[in-house]
Amino acid sequence: MSAPFGGAAGLLQRLRPQRVDVADLREVAGTVLPALSTNDLRVRLVQRPRGGSVVVLEEHERCVQTPLGDLADDMTAAGVRPTAAGIAAALSAWVAHRPVTDAAAAGTGVAVLDWADVARTAVGWRVVVRRGALTVPWTADRATEPAAHRVRTAATGRAHDVVLDLRVEGPVALWSHPVAPGLATAALVAPERMLQRARSAGLLLADMHVVITPQRPVACAGRAVAARLAGETTEASVTLPWQRLADLPWL
Repeated sequence: MSAPFGGAAGLLQRLRPQRVDVADLREVAGTVLPALSTNDLRVRLVQRPRGGSVVVLEEHERCVQTPLGDLADDMTAAGVRPTAAGIAAALSAWVAHRPVTDAAAAGTGVAVLDWADVARTAVGWRVVVRRGALTVPWTADRATEPAAHRVRTAATGRAHDVVLDLRVEGPVALWSHPVAPGLATAALVAPERMLQRARSAGLLLADMHVVITPQRPVACAGRAVAARLAGETTEASVTLPWQRLADLPWL
C-alpha cells in the first residue's frame, strides 16, 4: 500500500522534515484508528511479540499490514507535521487511500481514464471508487474475468451519471468535477453527449480532440487548438480524437 498523507507539505517542510516519533504515532493511532472502523472496515493496532506494532486494515478480501515504524518513516519523508493534529490527519488520509474491495468496485465504481504506463505516454480505462475528494483505483487481482467485466460494465454506466461542470473559454471546452478531480474524465465515456452539450453552450466542435491529464480537468477543442494546448502545458498529457476513446484498453 502506498503512503499518501493528504495535503501537500511546504517545500521547507519537505527539505527539512521533522521526525514523526513512533511513540507519538502509536498514541494518536490508538485514538484515531478505532473511529475510522466501519461495519465492513476493521482498522486496528496490533502489538507483535517481536518487532513492534503493526497497523492492520481488513476490508472484505483486502488486508494491509504495515509496521508502525515504517509508517512513521513514510510520514517523516512526506513532511507530515509531528503534531497530534498533523499525525491524525495523515492517518485518516492513509486509511482513505486503502485498496478498493471487489464489492465496493461492483457497487459504486466509476469508469475514468488513468495513466497506462509509468512514463505517462498513454491512458486507459480504470474503475475507481470515490472517497470524498479522492478517487481510489480498483485492481482486479482477485476477480475472475467475467466478474471483472461486470464491474467494468457497471462502472461505465455510472460514469454517464457523473455531473461535471462545463466552462467554455474561447474555442476550448473545459470539463471538471467540483469536488473530486479524478472524476473529470468520466464524461469521456459519452463523447457525443459532450459534443452536444458544448454545442448548446455555443461552441461548435466538428473535429473534437481531447487533451487528457488524469486527475485534471479535460480540455476539448478542435485538432489544431488541442495540439497547441498540449504543447503549452508543462504537465504530461495525451491528446486524442474523440472517436479513439472507445478503443482505449482497460487497465
